[in-house]
Amino acid sequence: QVQLVESGGGLVQAGGSLRLSCAASGRTFSNYAMGWFRQAPGKEREFVAAISRSGHRTYVDSVKGRFTISRDNAKNTVYLQMNSLKPEDTAVYYCAAVVFTEGLRVGVRSGEYDYWGNGTLVTVSS
Repeated sequence: QVQLVESGGGLVQAGGSLRLSCAASGRTFSNYAMGWFRQAPGKEREFVAAISRSGHRTYVDSVKGRFTISRDNAKNTVYLQMNSLKPEDTAVYYCAAVVFTEGLRVGVRSGEYDYWGNGTLVTVSS
């Protein structure tokens, strides 16, 4: 069992930046692949970014070059640095965790993840 708590959301103007954090507690954080998802009002939850146990990263096309996912195993935390924010990035952002046998594997589907945080709201004004 692992508990996840997101923070860092807020209101920002278009073109601005935010850094989301997801603090994990419970079992050994370094064993988990981590992901960020988001859900805008009236829309389904969508994949944003993921990082494997070994540090391999992947992103949805719409955030490539603007968002960066990273992890600090010493702090049991995964981050999502979001730059050049757009109004369409407005959503509740969730972090998620799963254990994969393969160290390079990342999950891009919400159904692959076993643990979820409660989310943090990001609002980007135009």
